[in-house]
Amino acid sequence: MDELALIDRLRLIAIDPAARGLDDDVAVIGDLVLTHDMIAEGVHFLESDPPASVGWKLVTVNLSDLAAKGAEPIAALMGFTIGRDSEWDEKFVEGVAAACEAYSLALVGGDTIALPADAPRVFGLTAVGRGGGPVPSRSGGKPGDALWVVGFLGDAAAGLALLKEDAEAEGPLVEAYRRPVPQLAAGKQLAPYAAAMMDISDGLLLDASRLCAASGCGAAIRLDMLPLSRAFIAERGADRRARIAAATGGDDYALLAALDPETDPLGLPLPSGTTIARIGTLSADGPTLSLVSGGSPVPLPKRLGFEH
Repeated sequence: MDELALIDRLRLIAIDPAARGLDDDVAVIGDLVLTHDMIAEGVHFLESDPPASVGWKLVTVNLSDLAAKGAEPIAALMGFTIGRDSEWDEKFVEGVAAACEAYSLALVGGDTIALPADAPRVFGLTAVGRGGGPVPSRSGGKPGDALWVVGFLGDAAAGLALLKEDAEAEGPLVEAYRRPVPQLAAGKQLAPYAAAMMDISDGLLLDASRLCAASGCGAAIRLDMLPLSRAFIAERGADRRARIAAATGGDDYALLAALDPETDPLGLPLPSGTTIARIGTLSADGPTLSLVSGGSPVPLPKRLGFEH
């Protein structure tokens, strides 16, 4: 059973309105916003990654889901697998503590289990936030809405590629892969104006297709407008091939927002240094994507992003 088939099966159980039909990354109960993400060795992090960065990542990928809903982090529950290396576990906990302190997140409980010595490490975190108003879903987009991205695309995937070539690689791309930064402050400013919003974790094209499916819209995405960092361009360039890689790589933890075309997010009090770019428009073409570069259509890649 693949990811989509499993979610379809679980929809028969998750019938409470809080579940949002399992079409979103969060559940909403009153003003509480809840999310749960897991990370696994060999899937979300490398065996050679510093354990403190793995702990940091566990926390921040969950906070990215809260950021996409404009929610203020409150508390978290952690699922911890006790491993074969006590020093590794201690440094992992130090990374969790650093992230919790950085984002004022209270760790209030969870569970621990021990795995066989040869089992890969797997961790989970449930994060709870408080919404400051209506909590945007994936399903509120409508034809004509402008699509905006907050944050850079492609950095983490490029960093992972560098680490696979050289486990000692360093630099901003590696840092983007190992220590994502959730766009909490920007998400809080955008949420009141967003018809739909989600974080980009599996690749822009795949996540945009999910927003389109939930909203019943299509989307035209301009490759030439994707926000690319200087580090990414220095490593990969900025040609069409590089931009396709940036749009499908995943692990970005940027935000994808659908806004009324009359709303200019550049006029909002976004945090200093925020990177935000309009990358496309929702259309009435059903849940389909189209790519354009320099005014010319570009074929969709076979792989839109990362799927389990």
